[in-house]
Formats: sequence, C-alpha cells, structure tokens
Amino acid sequence: MQQRKLIHYLVISLKGMAMGAADVVPGVSGGTIAFISGIYEELLTSISSINFKTLKLLKKHGIKEVWKVINGSFLLSLLLGIFISIVTLAQLISWLLEYKPILLWSFFFGLVLASILYIGKQITHWKISTVVLFIIGACVAYYITTLQPLVTENSSPLFLFLAGSIAICAMILPGISGSFILVLLGAYRPVLEAIDSKDFKLLAILAAGAIVGLLSFSKVLKWLFNHYKNLTLAVLTGFILGSLNKIWPWKKTLTWRLNSKGIEVPFNELSISPFSFEGDAQIAMAIVLAIVGFIVIILLEKIANLTNKS
Repeated sequence: MQQRKLIHYLVISLKGMAMGAADVVPGVSGGTIAFISGIYEELLTSISSINFKTLKLLKKHGIKEVWKVINGSFLLSLLLGIFISIVTLAQLISWLLEYKPILLWSFFFGLVLASILYIGKQITHWKISTVVLFIIGACVAYYITTLQPLVTENSSPLFLFLAGSIAICAMILPGISGSFILVLLGAYRPVLEAIDSKDFKLLAILAAGAIVGLLSFSKVLKWLFNHYKNLTLAVLTGFILGSLNKIWPWKKTLTWRLNSKGIEVPFNELSISPFSFEGDAQIAMAIVLAIVGFIVIILLEKIANLTNKS
C-alpha cells in the first residue's frame, strides 16, 4: 500500500465522516461517497484482505505484519470518521427528516445526481452488454425503492444481527442505501433508538452482523472489479440512477404507520411534482441545496485527485 502522511489520514477520516452522514439517511449510500472520493477500490481491497490467512499471519509474524497487509491505518482512519459521523449526526438527521425533509432530500438528490455522472465517466468502453446491465441495475434499484417497509419493527438480537449483515452489503454498494434496507426490514427505528440511548449491547450485535456481511460481500465485489470492471461499474451506475426515486424531495404520503414511540410516520409514499405538493414546496431553497449537493461532488472529486497526486 502507498505511504501516507498524517494529513492524508485526516482526509480519509473526513471522507469517512461523509460516508457516515450519507449512511444515516434512508436512501443515500455511503458506498457512493466512497466511490466519488476515490477510496472505493482500496476499501474493497483492504476489507477483502481480512481472512483466515490473515489470522495465520498474525500467529506467525505478529500484529505489525497483519496491520500492514490489511492496510490497517487506512481502515482505522475511515472507520473513525464513520463512527464520529454516525454518533454525532444521528439525532440531527432524524430531526431534519422529520421537520425539514424537502431540504434534506434536495441536498442529497443533487449529490447523488452528480455522482451518476462521475461514476459513469469511469466506464472506459460502452457496448451492448454494458448498456443492458446499466438498465437492469437502474430497474432493480428503482423497484427496491418502491417496496413497502415491514409493518412490524423488530429489535430482537438475532434479527438485528441478520439486518446488519444485509444492510452492510447495501452500504458498500453505490446507489443502494443500507439505511433504506434497514427501513424495509423494520430495523431502522430500533437502530436509531439504540444509537440515541447508547444501547451498546444491541449496537454490538448489529456490528457483528455487519462484519460478517462485509467480509463476505467485499470479496465478491473485489472479484467483480478485477475481472469485469466496466460491467460492474455499469450496474453500479444504474443502481444510483434507479435510487433517485427514493430521494426525490417531493412525495405524497399514501399510508401511515405508528412507530415504536406511537407516533404516526409515512409508510407508503409516491414521488410527485413539486407543483402538486400540498403545503410549502420550498422550491427555490430546494433548488439551491440541490446545486450545493452537486457542487460537493465536484469538490470531492477534485480533493480525491489532489490527494492521489500528492
């Protein structure tokens, strides 16, 4: 792995914070942030290097050699940023989702829209198979956004372990939101409540499931990138395009449900035109924030390029 200075690890932690903030929002993927910030493939390589051979290496050569093999400083810096972001922003994101949803979704809509262009540029050769997989990826992601969440929220340890292992796979896929998968499974609210109440037992169970899912799925993705990079990028770009339906700012609530606190929250929503939105559509401010989100991606791309050159 490349030699880095302290400033490089600080930048990686900031990228981790951006990933964590994105993953808290149901509909935005931290994998998208990892990709556009230029650390996606290194992240997959580092995670997939953790296996039984690594354990044998630990026994034979010690932790210093293992740390080097798994790119430990990179992973630690990234995870630290993600952890700080999730712990500090969970309450803020929850508040914004409840009281300023249009403005929050507008920002992320601009961010994700720009990421489609960025990731699409990475495809070096478009052909029929690439286009077909792009369309399939978009259709699959769109279909996922139309699925209805489970009515019953579940906070049992076994369920949260399974939910963590499934959601983490989505979190490292650009365009597929791990938080949204938690919503679909009925685990999103229990996870947020566990974070807010500092229920470390439930969080540890969720983390254990996430580790199992992450170590398994990262190897699959790494193999796909090594052997079918353009086709994999086409599917991922399609995923991101299809996911835009989920984060469209203006929605009409079709049905409601009671959450674990007995409060009514939207259950089934339909994307609508801002001009058909009942209430204050906040169109001007929404456009401004969408542009800000778009610009953030451009800045992240430039930062990634500067970091790679230095």
